[in-house]
Amino acid sequence: MQQSENGSKEQTVDVHFTDLPDALIACKVPEDLFSGGNLKAGFEALFRSFDPEVQFQYFRSFRRVRISFSDALAAAEARLRLNKTDFNGKEMRLYFAQSVHIGSPRLEPPKPDKQFLISPPASPPVGWEQSKDAMPVINYDLLCAISKLGPGDKYELHTATPTTPSVVVHVCEDEGEVGDSSPLEDSDQDDKPRPMRPKIIQTRRPDYRSDVKQ
Repeated sequence: MQQSENGSKEQTVDVHFTDLPDALIACKVPEDLFSGGNLKAGFEALFRSFDPEVQFQYFRSFRRVRISFSDALAAAEARLRLNKTDFNGKEMRLYFAQSVHIGSPRLEPPKPDKQFLISPPASPPVGWEQSKDAMPVINYDLLCAISKLGPGDKYELHTATPTTPSVVVHVCEDEGEVGDSSPLEDSDQDDKPRPMRPKIIQTRRPDYRSDVKQ
């Protein structure tokens, strides 16, 4: 901040040309420019007067030309002098080419923040511990009640309510222990006819009615 002779304050701004891009984009250039000839040579001569080492990239589909200079000072001077000037009967518009920084030129793998969720964990974080399995819940009251029941008896765990059914445990009938029988008794049991297994009856398909819409 500086003070002038008349007492007013003036603010000075330092411009660093190194922060500016070193390339320009010419938009909506004439279609004949991409065909070559004298028009193309005259277009390039306008910018070579500011930088003899300037390079041109033509994008016919977008009707644009990228002009790359050796330094940002030459690009800024060319835009200051040539922007909105007449070229081949049309106003030429020049813009600074914005450079995009994507960081590393190589595609890096993602950060291993959640790799410990993979089973088995590949690289668990510091302090991560395997959770222990909970102890099984044993209902000793149920075991005691079942031990007192005989074949065919039942034990009601939960009484039925208006909204829930009752839970009843039935004790199966003893059909003979496998380990205590002798080979002779096993042969006698083989001679006895085995009870027929109940047959599952399939549900009958309803009769077809023509008045019922599908």
